[in-house]
Amino acid sequence: MTKKIKIGIIGGSGLDNPDILKNATIKEVTTPFGNPSDFLTVGEIEGVECVLLPRHGRKHNIMPGKVNYRANIWALKDQGCTHIIAATATGSLQEHMKPGNVVILDNFIDRTQQRKQTFYDGEKNHPFGICHLPMEPAFNERTRQIIIETAEQLKIDVHKTGTVVTIEGPRFSSKAESHMFRQWGGHLINMTTVPEVVLAKEAGICYAAIALITDYDCWRENKDEHVTVFDVLATFKKNVAKVTTLIKAIVPNIAKEDWDQTIQELKDVVKNSVMV
Repeated sequence: MTKKIKIGIIGGSGLDNPDILKNATIKEVTTPFGNPSDFLTVGEIEGVECVLLPRHGRKHNIMPGKVNYRANIWALKDQGCTHIIAATATGSLQEHMKPGNVVILDNFIDRTQQRKQTFYDGEKNHPFGICHLPMEPAFNERTRQIIIETAEQLKIDVHKTGTVVTIEGPRFSSKAESHMFRQWGGHLINMTTVPEVVLAKEAGICYAAIALITDYDCWRENKDEHVTVFDVLATFKKNVAKVTTLIKAIVPNIAKEDWDQTIQELKDVVKNSVMV
């Protein structure tokens, strides 16, 4: 029997509007890892069940390092989500990736320092064992390709690949750090993809991320501009409709596919990665 598709949508700054869902209801949940960032909004897009979760809370009052990523992912898993589409604000580390552009992430570099990245931590009521999870591929490739194909159908230009450097935050990078990340091969920089992508894979969920570029960070030489909160929010306001349109079109395209084998393969990867 084909598994029913249910899609979690994790909204970042400015991309967590519950109005994208029809027949929406509010659901307050908790998990063995504590409470998620906020209540869940459960509804539909084109008849496909979806669950919307604002990563930073409805009031955007949770800084990146304080987001309970484990509770967020577990809550979506507990609701039966087979997929997660995450939206994230990013700075650009490359000249050709411009503010307002959309990037479909395919890899990451982790520069976080204080975040719990596994459900298998040995604590009471948590999954048992130690999970040595392989992170290549980091993002679910089938889901990524559907996002790219959907963008092409909508004539939305996207960068089909991109490596994001996730920093601890909440401060932005120094210029020296920004240059270092460029030398490492980073294309983008943000504060939230890790550990979200890791935990989603450990939960056996097909995870993909849509990055909206808001700024050029601070690496550009002989340029007066540098990243500010004002610029980030202004760019989001100008481009949020494009990303929202894309997400709403992705959902039914995902639901058209048979995902049984992909989901089973993900579960097998996790099962084979746990030492007990």
